[in-house]
Amino acid sequence: QVQLVESGGGLVQSGGSLRLSCAASGIIFSLDSLSWYRQVPGKQRELVATIRNNGRQSIPIPMPRRTWTISAADGMRATYLQMNNLEPDDTATYYCHALSRYNDYGAAIPTDYWGQGTQVTVSS
Repeated sequence: QVQLVESGGGLVQSGGSLRLSCAASGIIFSLDSLSWYRQVPGKQRELVATIRNNGRQSIPIPMPRRTWTISAADGMRATYLQMNNLEPDDTATYYCHALSRYNDYGAAIPTDYWGQGTQVTVSS
């Protein structure tokens, strides 16, 4: 089973930056994509950014006047989310997500893996 561990969260002032890290370990057949999601209690989880194994990136949340970037390393065994110009509305638990084309037994069945999350708190 693929295990994902996030790090890099914490408390930051509005306008500051954080870089979240996610490391994948365990038995990994292949990972098609790595993503970052965030969730606030009582609200739906939302996708923040995705990077595919072909290097293509997607950040679907509109972010005017600022740019966040997602990257991958170690053959899709790690992903990083660089967050700049953080705002209080960015406060949430950020989760790392991995999508594999194979399940834990090597069958060609798409399988999702989730980290336990890292808390990001942005003070005003």
